[in-house]
Amino acid sequence: MKGEGKRRETRPERFEALARLPLFFALQGKRAVIAGGTPAAAWKAELLSAAGAAIDVYAGDIADEMLHAANDRAGGVVTLHRREWTAADLDGAALAVGDFRDGAGAAAFSRAARVAGVPVNIIDKPEYCDFSFGAIVNRSPLVIGISTDGAAPVFARAIRGKLEAILPHGFARWTAAAARWRGAVMASGLSFARRRKFWQAFTAHAVANPDQEPRPDDFDRLLAGAAGIAAATERGSMTVVGADCCDPGALTLRAIRALQAADAIVFDGQVPREVLDFARREARKIRLGATKHDGFRSQSVIAALSADLIKQGKHVVVVTSNRRGLRAARPLSSAA
Repeated sequence: MKGEGKRRETRPERFEALARLPLFFALQGKRAVIAGGTPAAAWKAELLSAAGAAIDVYAGDIADEMLHAANDRAGGVVTLHRREWTAADLDGAALAVGDFRDGAGAAAFSRAARVAGVPVNIIDKPEYCDFSFGAIVNRSPLVIGISTDGAAPVFARAIRGKLEAILPHGFARWTAAAARWRGAVMASGLSFARRRKFWQAFTAHAVANPDQEPRPDDFDRLLAGAAGIAAATERGSMTVVGADCCDPGALTLRAIRALQAADAIVFDGQVPREVLDFARREARKIRLGATKHDGFRSQSVIAALSADLIKQGKHVVVVTSNRRGLRAARPLSSAA
């Protein structure tokens, strides 16, 4: 078939270089060490306490802000030790944070932490740090961290402000509900495809109703819905994204959701990589032709390939400059 030889399956794109790798530490019930009793150190104590860590603070001088953090019983306990730190104090710690005016003190604490195998952060001295805190958007258990690698903290805070304005506080309730329901979904006996359909429906409902309190009947309805459409789901489907959506900024929410749910993506050689970034990284990505005229000229090639994938139970997204001729592949929806 014409164009068949120009089919090429592409590997997921490698990540561009990262200045920092974002990680999320589980600190509940673990011990953290802070050297310094300054207001800046007190803010780090509040963050670590909010994450459930038990904090030992070592400092000769204790600022009022640190006293307040120690008296706040909302999170992990903050214990004040009115003396300077020693290397032995770092034994068994999960994290270490220090605030030092001079480089010699920062270097000594950083070196001792690394000898003890403890990740360390020195406030405002990135050259001694293993990790940084960044700006935080808190919809716990949904947590978003923002880092500029220390280059522009004010910019990071501005981005956080933007996200705070657009992310409903109710997302915290829905994320907590997902944690409660995950075990029941796994134990429901649903296949992988059905469980994924449940979470897609869950996400759509949560985004549409962020201020609604998640209820048990929501879970029952979503689970029944996933089971009820399972036959169609496991037969596979195809969604077409037209060329007018090849600009990442012009993608509709429906198109983005289709890409995120796809098992396989068949796309034109002219489709920019940024469009494919919306897809699941494990999705198959099959390019037909190097240009929009090479390989995509014969729409029957696309229809045949997509129909074959659909028979395998795959959810296929076709990104093409010409949607005519694809209607024969069923089931079909348009996300353009």
